[in-house]
Amino acid sequence: MAQKPDDRTGDPRMDPKTLCREEIITDRKVGTIRVLTPIRSDGSNDASRQVAYIGEAQLLTSVGTLPINFEIEAKSLDEAVVKFAEVAKEAVERTVKDLQELRRQAASSIVVPQGGMGGIGGMGPGGMPGGGKIQIP
Repeated sequence: MAQKPDDRTGDPRMDPKTLCREEIITDRKVGTIRVLTPIRSDGSNDASRQVAYIGEAQLLTSVGTLPINFEIEAKSLDEAVVKFAEVAKEAVERTVKDLQELRRQAASSIVVPQGGMGGIGGMGPGGMPGGGKIQIP
């Protein structure tokens, strides 16, 4: 029996029911808005689906720039442009919180190396089991 293609298997088929035309709008200073206009497979506009507005900005970090993408709930490009700053600020704040959480998790994941439990009370001749070195994964 043939298996149904799965998105996770790498089957590169496009879904003709979800096609969009993409336009890039920018002020060349602050950021970019991607306008995704739904289309049919013949290239005509599909008015039964709503246009999507995706904002893009960059967060400067100590290791370089981090791209941030966010959806802007808007009915028109004009409305998306007006809402850009507010939604971008929320996306940056959310990203900073996520980065802080990742740092916290990394800091709390201290691993004591595997070592024998030799000697009295688990202390071997060298002191701490495994030589007492702390490893951070």
